[in-house]
Order: sequence, then structure tokens, then C-alpha cells
Amino acid sequence: MSAPESVLFGQHAVRAALRYEPSRVVEAWVDARRRDARMRRLREQLSQLDCPVHSADRRTLDRLADGGAHQGVVVRYRGAQPRGDDELGERLDDLAEPPLLLVLDQVQDPHNLGACLRTAEAAGVHAVIAPRDRAAGLTPVVHKVAAGAAGRVPFFQVTNLARTLRALRARGIWLVGAADAAEATLYESDLTGPLAVVLGAEGTGLRRLTREACDALVCIPMAGDVESLNVSVATGVMVFEAVRQRRCAVA
Repeated sequence: MSAPESVLFGQHAVRAALRYEPSRVVEAWVDARRRDARMRRLREQLSQLDCPVHSADRRTLDRLADGGAHQGVVVRYRGAQPRGDDELGERLDDLAEPPLLLVLDQVQDPHNLGACLRTAEAAGVHAVIAPRDRAAGLTPVVHKVAAGAAGRVPFFQVTNLARTLRALRARGIWLVGAADAAEATLYESDLTGPLAVVLGAEGTGLRRLTREACDALVCIPMAGDVESLNVSVATGVMVFEAVRQRRCAVA
């Protein structure tokens, strides 16, 4: 099955695609009126690809980007397809080190998913797992926010998240869920072994079945009046604390 095509736009997203996955760019449109150095460099990069590059007016670019902030460039992009349940097992079998996984329970905002993927890639997370239903997929917005990470960190959409979590536990992977009401803090928890960090959707947090599947629930201690963090921010806090502990354990 061929990978689905989507639209990427904006200087940052397109440059990330050209840097990390240039072969996935199928076609490009650039602002015919722009002659600045930044756009010239981008045109040169696009011209080196084996794909059509069109000069376009702003109205055409606005239409292609569906009103988004395209900054003078839009590309048609053959994005990576989410992987499925069977491929997750293969990914885990291939790892030569204890897995570090990120599980996102019904995160529906594509901006948040894109930011989570970007954080996961930066931290060296081996896989990001999400349910198929009521959750964001690899949309153009996700690719734009992830800035190339959507194609580099393996992303799995599973049919039944609770069942997948039980399968991870059967493999000896410790499941740590984020919950505001948890008594233990993130910094009191051992995150050094095979680990899946589990975070919930915006506003609602972890679903009941997801919470019950976790081995432990932890909170991020908050000093201010804000009750909770954005899921992408919480992802960064939890994943990089796991990375810190793992590196200290090795040292």
C-alpha cells in the first residue's frame, strides 16, 4: 500500500521535510513574487528534487494551504503511514536496549500530537503509541508542528489501547501514567528500566481502563496556581526525566 499524500506548508515544515525526507516531496509551489535570499535557497533545494516545482501567486498558495500560514511555499508530501498492532511487536523485538515508549491516550489536537512527536524524537523514544479512534493521526498539521519528527519516530495506531498496554506489561515493560491526583511524584519514581510513559487527552486525562492498565501513576509537582500542563509539555517533562535517570544509571 502506498503512503498517503498530504500538504505541507510554511518555511520551517518544508525545510524539515527537505532535510530529513526529501524523497517524500512529490510536488512544490513557491511564491512567484518572492526573491529574497531565504526563498532563493529554498528554490535551489527544491529544484534538486525529482519533482515539479511551480511558481504560484498568493491566491493559489492560500487555496493549497487551505488558508494556513504558508510563508510562500506549499508542497505535496507522501507522508509516512501510521504502523499497526503487529508492527509494534516487531519494533520491540528489534530493539537492542530497554524500550522507552510514549503512549498517548486519545490526544485529539494535531498541534499537541505534533509537539509530542517532536519531543519524543529529540529524547530518543523508540515508539509513540496511540489509539485509532478519537485521536489525531498524521495530518498535515501534525507534520508541520513535528518539523520532520513525524517521519523519524515510529508512530503506531492500535485498535484496542488497553489490550496493547496489557501486552506491553506481559513483555516486562513498566507502565507509568501521568495523573494529577497521584500521590507519588515523577521524581520519586524509578524510570530506568523498560518503560512506557502514558499520558492522557487534553482536559480529561487518562481513561479509566488506561489508568487501570498502568503499573504506577505519578504526578508532576506544580509550584504555581496552574492545575495541569499541556500534554506536550508534560510529555517533555516526563520523557526527559526518564532519559536523565537512565543516563545516570549507566554512569
